[in-house]
Amino acid sequence: MTADGVLLVLALLRRARVEVWVGGGWGIDALLGAQTRGHRDLDLMHRQDQEPAVLAALAAEGFAETLDRRPIRFVMAAPDGREIDLHPLVFSADGSAVQASPDPERPFVYPPACFVTGTVRGTPVPCLSAEQQVYFHQGYEPTERDLHDMARLRGAFGIATHF
Repeated sequence: MTADGVLLVLALLRRARVEVWVGGGWGIDALLGAQTRGHRDLDLMHRQDQEPAVLAALAAEGFAETLDRRPIRFVMAAPDGREIDLHPLVFSADGSAVQASPDPERPFVYPPACFVTGTVRGTPVPCLSAEQQVYFHQGYEPTERDLHDMARLRGAFGIATHF
């Protein structure tokens, strides 16, 4: 997924009046304000109650669902190979959100302050905070990409990471 591809998908979803936040590798690069590595896909968090609009907007652009792990996540792909990994969030009145996890007793928690703004190619984009990115990068064996991403967050934000 290229930077132009990210911006096109975000513009498409903005026109559909859905709220999304960039996570994963592109989310980290958005926080840093520069692309630091290649990205296979685009991770997006979305309001679960807006999912029909997300699906319709992406389907109108040729994306089709290729993986269904709801309520945790699902993947949509375009014929040209672009992939979007979508994560449904259920929001509370205080602005916090939860996402289902493999352990139903321990959902992923999103505090209100984790929804921030970064940039992709100089364009402001909604994304997840550095702290939230670190939260999601724990409890598993890191890949080279994970090590790269966490090193960039430590360097830019002085934030402690688990690896």
